[in-house]
Amino acid sequence: MYPKVKPALARAWRDLQTVQFGVTPAHAVVLGPVDTATGSLIDRIDGTRGMELLRAEARAAGLAEGRLDELVRRLAGAGLLDDLTAGGPRAQAVRRRPEVLERLGPDMGSLSLVHREPGGDLRGVAARRAIRVQVRGSGRVGAAVAAVLAGAGVGRVEVLDGGRVTAADVAPGGLGPASVGRLRAEAAAALVRESAPGRPPRTGDPEGPGPAPALVVVAPRDGLQAWAPDPAVAADWVGSGTPHLYAGVLEGTGLVGPLVLPGATACAGCMERDRVDRDPAWPRMLVQWRSAHRRRATAACDLGLSTAVAGLTAAHALAFLDGELPASTATRWEAALPGLHWEHSALRPHPDCPCAAAAPAVDAGAVRS
Repeated sequence: MYPKVKPALARAWRDLQTVQFGVTPAHAVVLGPVDTATGSLIDRIDGTRGMELLRAEARAAGLAEGRLDELVRRLAGAGLLDDLTAGGPRAQAVRRRPEVLERLGPDMGSLSLVHREPGGDLRGVAARRAIRVQVRGSGRVGAAVAAVLAGAGVGRVEVLDGGRVTAADVAPGGLGPASVGRLRAEAAAALVRESAPGRPPRTGDPEGPGPAPALVVVAPRDGLQAWAPDPAVAADWVGSGTPHLYAGVLEGTGLVGPLVLPGATACAGCMERDRVDRDPAWPRMLVQWRSAHRRRATAACDLGLSTAVAGLTAAHALAFLDGELPASTATRWEAALPGLHWEHSALRPHPDCPCAAAAPAVDAGAVRS
């Protein structure tokens, strides 16, 4: 064992016997009592020394026998300790890829806070590299989401879209000016390759379809399709149990969510039925809006807002892929120009929807617990 105090949390002495690890409340940990000699030993637990050498240095510092082992146990119990030999075979494989470790260093720091057990950061990176995600849409939101997911270590990111890139698709972090005129699918695939930190491991038959997507991110260039998703388009995902996350910008309003867990949370069919219950004119207007959007050449998709939506969407997707349920689960988050106040609304399964999510009566709070 080569223990290492996690470097992601800054340390400060609250008083002569209490150390605080971390600044922000979400992940800060207070450890005490810690005397000065023991506190100095914490600096030596940096991953460069094995336990025997650390015990010898503890004895040289005048600490009682067993104090080092007690400190290591306390640090591990508080989620503050890493081990450069932990994580299993897949994590060790990542350790042998220095170019990947260098690029993903900040991501691993974040993963070490979420997965508090030793080696949790590398296990998280290794798990991401085996995942397949599909992004539907390569506009200002979709392309940026795909680039972030690939850059964060997701091993296989596929972008599905038709047509050719236009100047209006170009955005920092997404498709660049050189992409204009190229097939959208090809340009997005190139962006994903350029964003990825190293070549991901092969999964499944290289000539076959590979594993099913762990997540589909629905980020259409036409924001109306994210605001009022078509149940027919989502039917296959609902039927196959594939989680999917909606995101987009429509008329200066950005939206993230909902993350749909088929059979457990509201789907596109639930949302449509709920809209009709509340507004009988909704189907008539929706037909007109969809027809108008097919003819509309320019969308109101502010670059700052679309970038914020893409970043938040990617963060929610990564949280889900890492094993957590983000705040977009069964919930839609919206922010409109110019104030950009993020507001959320819970979406509940509709009893008449064939997705049957209403049967177990699972609500957003229950899903997150």
